[in-house]
Parts: sequence; C-alpha cells; structure tokens
Amino acid sequence: MRDRSLPGRRPVLAGVTALLLTLTAAPAARATVHTSSRPAEGSLVLIGGALAENNAQVYGEIVERAGGSRARIGVLTAASIPESQDPDADDPERCSNSACNGAYYAGLFEKHGAADAEWIPVDLDHVADADSDAVVDRINSMTGFFFGGGDQYRYVTTLLHGDRHTDSKVLAAIRVKLANGAVVAGTSAGAQIAAGPDMITGGESYQALRDGSAPGYFDDATRLGYHPRGGFGFLRSGLVDTHTGAYGREGRGLRLAADTGHDRVYALQENSALVVDRPGTRAETLTVLGGNGVGILDLRDARARTTREGWTLTRARYTHLTDGDRYDTRDWSVRPASGKRALIPRTTSPVPANHDVFHSADNPAGVPYSFLDTARALAMTRNQRIATATTYESAPRFTVTFTKRPGFTAWTSDGTTARTLLGLGIDITPR
Repeated sequence: MRDRSLPGRRPVLAGVTALLLTLTAAPAARATVHTSSRPAEGSLVLIGGALAENNAQVYGEIVERAGGSRARIGVLTAASIPESQDPDADDPERCSNSACNGAYYAGLFEKHGAADAEWIPVDLDHVADADSDAVVDRINSMTGFFFGGGDQYRYVTTLLHGDRHTDSKVLAAIRVKLANGAVVAGTSAGAQIAAGPDMITGGESYQALRDGSAPGYFDDATRLGYHPRGGFGFLRSGLVDTHTGAYGREGRGLRLAADTGHDRVYALQENSALVVDRPGTRAETLTVLGGNGVGILDLRDARARTTREGWTLTRARYTHLTDGDRYDTRDWSVRPASGKRALIPRTTSPVPANHDVFHSADNPAGVPYSFLDTARALAMTRNQRIATATTYESAPRFTVTFTKRPGFTAWTSDGTTARTLLGLGIDITPR
C-alpha cells in the first residue's frame, strides 16, 4: 500500500507552469477574505508528513479532541489526484487518489477509536460539491476534520473561490466548527494549507538561498514559490513548512520569512505534530507531540542583505521542541516537558564536519535532519561555542554558522542527549 501522506520530494504541479499572473494581478493583501473571521476556540493538530499508521499518540490526540469514543471525523483529501487521473484507481493496493486515500484515513481513524470517520467527497472531480448544501450538512454533523497530504494547490482550487480567495460553503462550515471548538488536523499539504499569507508552494533550500523567492507555483520544483494570499489561514502566528528536517527545508523557510517580512516559521517534522490550542486568540498555545519534534525559526532580530557574493542572513535564532514541550506564541516562551532538565555539556568531541547542511536532493550520500544534527552536536559539546556547516552545492557555497549566544539553553531527558534547543544563533553567508 502506498504512503498516503508523502507525495515525494520533488512534486511537479501538473499543468501549472507559473501562476504569476493569477497571484500578482490582485494586491498581495495580508488579510485573506473569509466567510467568518472569528478566532478559533477549537484546536489544530498539524503533522509534518509521513504520519505512520501506528502513531497512536497523534491519531489518538485527534480522536480525543474530537470527542473520543463519540468522535465523528470528516476526511478531506482534495490535495490528492482524483480517481479520473489515477491509473491504479481500481487496484486497492496501488491506488493513490482522493477517494482511495479518504477511505484509507477513515479506516485508520476508526481503528484508533473514532465512532465514525468518512470521506468528504470534494476533489478535482467534484469541485461543485464544495458549495453543496448536502455536503455542508455532513460537515455540520462532524466533530473533527483531517486534511490529507499531496499538493496544497489542489486545496486552493477546490475549497477556495479562485482569485477572490473566499471560502466555499464547505470551508466556511469547517471554519465555524473550528471557532466553536472542533479539532482540525492535517498532514504534509494538509498542514501547509493551514497557513496564512505567503504560504509556501515549493522549493529547495539551496536554490532559495541563491535565487530568492517569488509568488507563484512553478514546474521547477527547486524554485522557492509562495502564495501571497495564503492558505486557509487557520494558523497565522508564523509561516508553516513541512517535511522540514527530512528534506532539509530550514534554508527555504528562513529565506521566505526574510523576503516576506515574517518573523517566525513553524518547521514541522515528519511523524510529529504541532498541537495549537485556541489558534488566533490571545490565548494561543502550542504543544509538540512526537520525537522528531518541531523547529521554530526566529527572525525577530535577523538582518538580511544581498552582497556581491550573494544573500546573507545574520542574527536569526533556532529553537527545536520535542515531545511534550509547550510554547506560548505571545511571548515566545518555552516550557520544556516534565521530566526534561537543563543539559550540562560533558563531551569534548568536536562537532562533526557537515558539508550538506540542507540534505541536498542531489547528494546520494546525504543525511536527513542534517541541520538539526549539527545543532544538537554543538549543544552537547563543552569545548565549542561555534560550529559551521556548508551547503553541498557551490557557486556560491553557503556557510551556516551555529552559535551558542547568550540565552541559549538545551534540555535533556537522559542527561546526555540534547532533545530541546532554545535560541541557538544562526547566520548564513555565501563564499
């Protein structure tokens, strides 16, 4: 059976060259127009992709927040190709279309304790159903919602009204349910679509650092693109990125935030979740589930400039949270999970050399989570305050400098391994 949440590292958006005319014809307004602007009293569970079938912690969290044994989950998989485009639609072991994936996730939610879970039949074959009163009635009977992975552009084209970027009836109903206490979850593209303005549409870190970002969706999957009007706007306190460590996307997150004026990026990791309570309110708080955790890229004090050599970023900071850590978006404060304690570095081993800090797709020997590995190695050594790592690509080759600046702390569960990192300095320079 195919992995339903992981679309592949370099998806090509079929039939889409660059929708620059669509995205730039209207002003790149910060405020997306929605049917309801009420802040949510419900919660989000955003997964960085590759959600394992047996991840009882994350599935269980979604089910519990939807009502436990009374949970009724609506599954939306419009980010997948429709049945009409799937050559394996008739093969249950090979199919990977919206209906097939919807049934797959519905079965998993029932396996993990939901009373009922069903596919919401909105996709590229059924765009009109996004404004169907009958489908809205089904939405109103649900207590939670799950958006599957694939290509977030398909969510934009099925659940939002084109250039107006207004809600379909189905999305408006989900937004009201969220405001009234429902849980909305998503993995990969289903988490990415929760973002507000300047939602990432694609790109690789090296090309992002070298060339910068541009509004649009591009057939060149290495080009950093973004949608100025964003996704559904469920989470607006920072940009959202997915598969971050596995695909080395920290660089593209930093570049897009700097280019578009954002000061925070939620860098979601695979098979782990960012749980957001009361999103959009003054009481918005975040909790991390899963060992891979969630990175937070902090650009409040960062400065970006372009020199003859290339793009430079200074004074950014990197925080990495793991299972049970809590984060307050208002004051940027972290409360490490119970059982974790401040790490006292004991090793005298130097930080290993890293010549592929963003896990380049062009490097057959590349290692996932390379950026995080160097950050943790520096935290665990007592002999180094600074470590450097470089990109695999050159011309220019970028150097990432990690620095234990004042205020940096690390937390551990076993006394030796740095699990949680708070405020590690990050600088990027070309050479």
